[in-house]
Amino acid sequence: MQNADELKKLVGEEAANLVKDGMKVGLGSGSTVYWMVKRLGERVQEGLDITAIPTSNTTAKWAEEFGVPLTDFSKVQQLDIAIDGADEVDENLQLIKGGGGALLREKVVAAAAKEFIVIVDESKLVTHLGAFPLAVEVTPFGWERTSTTIEKLGGRPALRHKDEEVFITDNDNYILDCSFDEILEPEALQKDLKMLVGVVETGLFAGMADKVIVGRADGVFSITK
Repeated sequence: MQNADELKKLVGEEAANLVKDGMKVGLGSGSTVYWMVKRLGERVQEGLDITAIPTSNTTAKWAEEFGVPLTDFSKVQQLDIAIDGADEVDENLQLIKGGGGALLREKVVAAAAKEFIVIVDESKLVTHLGAFPLAVEVTPFGWERTSTTIEKLGGRPALRHKDEEVFITDNDNYILDCSFDEILEPEALQKDLKMLVGVVETGLFAGMADKVIVGRADGVFSITK
């Protein structure tokens, strides 16, 4: 039986093989995306002509390491495809992302793509969202008050820390990991959260994914809208 890392490698490489010559590609973040970027680098060495926009500083380093040419939104307005992971995927292809803290850039890139493909192992498939805490990126100034307003929506926010320090995103913001138990109406919750002063973005990706590629012990399968 394949372990989780082997499944991530499987779906990452499967997604990388969907990229075609001349495409402008959005590169997501996270451990599954690592394998996708690595495979893309191999294809570039074989002659694939692409340019890519990374969603995090870490992904940018991987792309540079593996030889994937990078660009930015000053030169590119639309992407042909964006490929990213997820922390949860429900039956309607609604997502929770942000476990790695790159949710804002991930959402900008996904929104700029003609096709948004999500790559996960089968452990990420859920009946409904919410078991995984929802990341909400907030401004450092007044984060305490923003946290209180999120509580009024039914969430239980916790300020994210890493290595005993407050976690800082690539955009110099904080993240509140919010437990909502069950998120039965992701689009409504996304709207309510975005209306709060101090909230920059949330890890709810509602109605954005076009295809989910899933790795499981017996192989790879896809779910589409």
